[in-house]
Amino acid sequence: MKEDDLPDLKFEPLGKHDRAAFTCEDRALTDYIKKQASQDVSRNAAAVYVATLDGKNILGYYTLSQYSIQLDEIPEQVAKKKFAKYKTVSATLLGRLARDISVKGSEVGELLLLDALFRALQLSKQVASSAVVVAAKDKKSAAFYMKYGFTELPNTERRLFIPMATVEQLFPK
Repeated sequence: MKEDDLPDLKFEPLGKHDRAAFTCEDRALTDYIKKQASQDVSRNAAAVYVATLDGKNILGYYTLSQYSIQLDEIPEQVAKKKFAKYKTVSATLLGRLARDISVKGSEVGELLLLDALFRALQLSKQVASSAVVVAAKDKKSAAFYMKYGFTELPNTERRLFIPMATVEQLFPK
């Protein structure tokens, strides 16, 4: 796939897409979309969004759900500045993010992340959410998220967050 094809990429809720054809480098992420995602949607455990060019083939996906963070889990300088009055902080969990192996080397992973952040920002205006949290599967994934402003939570390895105010800066009006 050429990067010129990406402007036609659409992000939509998981529906009657071809989940069986999806494959990525991580078996757990491949198995999730094939075996678990539709159950999570039907149980309201996660909202699953897919990237597609044709409305059928899945080039990538991500999941969003509600989450909360204990104030003492947030880096102290952020906690004091923004959340000092609260014991817990509402957040959106970016639970999974994967792109199909067929689009490796394209910008689909970045576009998935940006769509997830933009969607989380828009939803935070309807259901309060002060940050987006992600659990990076390894150091390479953590570095990917940190390029976009995510910060490590000090007490949990490879758990990162980004304040919604920072997300808002990624999408100037």
